[in-house]
Amino acid sequence: MAIPASIRVKLSSEDAGALTLTPVVAQELPFAELLDRIVETAGKDLDRVLRILEAGTMSSGGTRYRWQGLAPHRAELAPALAEFPDADPDRPFEARLAVKAVFQEPLGARLEMPQQAAGARRFLRRRSFWDALVAILAAEEALYVEYSYKEKADRYRIRLSRTAAAAIRAQAGMLAYRGLAQRVKMSTFDAVDVYVPRASAVRFQGDSS
Repeated sequence: MAIPASIRVKLSSEDAGALTLTPVVAQELPFAELLDRIVETAGKDLDRVLRILEAGTMSSGGTRYRWQGLAPHRAELAPALAEFPDADPDRPFEARLAVKAVFQEPLGARLEMPQQAAGARRFLRRRSFWDALVAILAAEEALYVEYSYKEKADRYRIRLSRTAAAAIRAQAGMLAYRGLAQRVKMSTFDAVDVYVPRASAVRFQGDSS
């Protein structure tokens, strides 16, 4: 089966832990966009992607996608997947380009902090918490973990020294949101995952013929 340029997909919301009735919306979705959503879940594993396409259903970000199952030829789907980035352990860590930090506590608790939230400046402040955080993280050793298809960015993990962790908590008052500032001050995080997007990420555009 040839890869279609688009596919009719039914979308509905999923409410974890509760049974809810939500409207089902049908729309014509470019195959490239559907493939992108599948790769977020399955990665570039050809067999897994094929199974999802054939099953005609998947969940992503609280949304259920359903379509008429299709079975494209492996030889045609493989080049499409090859357009997605691969992990690159040799890629240098550039803290200044980071867009998200996820603080990790020893017992498994997480605190996600997008650059947009952490970069908001308090009144009359010339620097933001994010500016301070990036400067601190840039001086720490970063270990490459993976390429995250969900975040569309390379993920690095930094095991914080006590000095670095204390410095981050000391800068919490720079956060524009009091609740977030309090969480940072009271947190026992000892590591942080940092997401750094690449300058460009090619996506398969499908067959427009």
